[in-house]
Amino acid sequence: MSQEYHVTSLVVHAAPKAVSQVETNIRALVGADIHAVTDEGKFVVTLEGETQAAILDNVEAINALEGVLNASLIYHQVDPTEES
Repeated sequence: MSQEYHVTSLVVHAAPKAVSQVETNIRALVGADIHAVTDEGKFVVTLEGETQAAILDNVEAINALEGVLNASLIYHQVDPTEES
């Protein structure tokens, strides 16, 4: 059976006063990784998962975080995987 693996990158903009809490909350999401954070509240984030729904759930969760102003999708790649 064929499956998919999704990798997505985002730029997240948060209020500067909320950077610490937003960082903690993003790191708690399954499949989320933060690659860079600025004092001004900009994050470079990747999301990885087995379904598009899992990725979308995490994007929606990030957008819903208190202090997040915007999360912009930058890149989305889907790779087929074969189940052994």
